[in-house]
Amino acid sequence: MKMAVSTSFTRRGVVAGLALAAASTAVLPSDNALAQAKQTTAEKSLYERLGGVFAIAAVVDHFSDAVVKNPIVGKKSKNRRLRKWHTKNLERLPGLKFMRTLWVCDVSGGPFKFVATKPGTTPLGLEEAHRDLRISPAEFDEVAAELGRTLDFFKVPKPEQAEVLAAFAAHKDEVTAGYVERG
Repeated sequence: MKMAVSTSFTRRGVVAGLALAAASTAVLPSDNALAQAKQTTAEKSLYERLGGVFAIAAVVDHFSDAVVKNPIVGKKSKNRRLRKWHTKNLERLPGLKFMRTLWVCDVSGGPFKFVATKPGTTPLGLEEAHRDLRISPAEFDEVAAELGRTLDFFKVPKPEQAEVLAAFAAHKDEVTAGYVERG
């Protein structure tokens, strides 16, 4: 048995079909639109994912106070230069917090730029800022651990924590340059 199929199109049928197609794409986003939305979310800078300058400043404030209290790198440090800084120079701590906030904003892709007060051989000038403190690699690692504890305290998600800690660790050689030179 043969069935006849009509292939004629009416103007009304074509318009109705186009309207239905347009309505379905307006209501249900295409795979491409979903991919673009996901891509925009994935492309947020670390600065944005951390919550911006106010969230970063809160973390830096807590972290800076914790470093002062830390028995290895703070007021009771065996490193006499660190111990002196954390007992005799605390009037400089608000400025240091400000500089640290700018530094984190800068390295995380934010709109604020850190300019070192004593530029060294890198754009961030961390060698000169830390040279006289003679920070050992172990002391640097303890400061990094304190930063990790602070990020945990603020419930920063693990991927962002890893990025912050990696940015911090990238400057270990600069921060410990004074110790290495002394040997």
